Amino acid sequence: MRIIHWARAAIILGMIWLGWKMVSLGDNIPQKFEGFYPLHKSFGLVVIILVVLQLTLRTVMPTPVLSTGLSRIEAVAAKIAHVALYGLMILVPVIGYSRSSTFSESDGVTLFGLKIPELLGKNDALSERLSSIHAVLAYTLLAVIAIHVLGALKHRLFDKDKKNDPLSRMI
Repeated sequence: MRIIHWARAAIILGMIWLGWKMVSLGDNIPQKFEGFYPLHKSFGLVVIILVVLQLTLRTVMPTPVLSTGLSRIEAVAAKIAHVALYGLMILVPVIGYSRSSTFSESDGVTLFGLKIPELLGKNDALSERLSSIHAVLAYTLLAVIAIHVLGALKHRLFDKDKKNDPLSRMI
């Protein structure tokens, strides 16, 4: 589970950087469409696969219980953050996939060269809306990740009760 967690974290942060990089490039740069977009799409599918794998494994390997040293508000915040993380880790790539499927100039989505079927018809107006939603949700995911990291660091560095330290279980 640790490997899945850290691999997924690295991929998501890399994808956010890749997303910023690819949209900052001009359309006249071949690498934008031949390299960056296909990589971004492939890693988005990898994130979905890792999340589904982790959720499947959780059916046989239960989630560790939260520390009993957490306040009620910290425990509720941790639950909300984890639900938000998992929801966004599925929703952001699904919306991106949908955006790519509906864009008339898109040649589809591939998983490192393996063509994935498009489930939606071409519709540029819908594609534009999905593009905006994808961007907003990606920034929302980044914000929730920041809160998640800050919470872990708070427990690691500032809590007197070391049982509250989630990093001791994750490193």
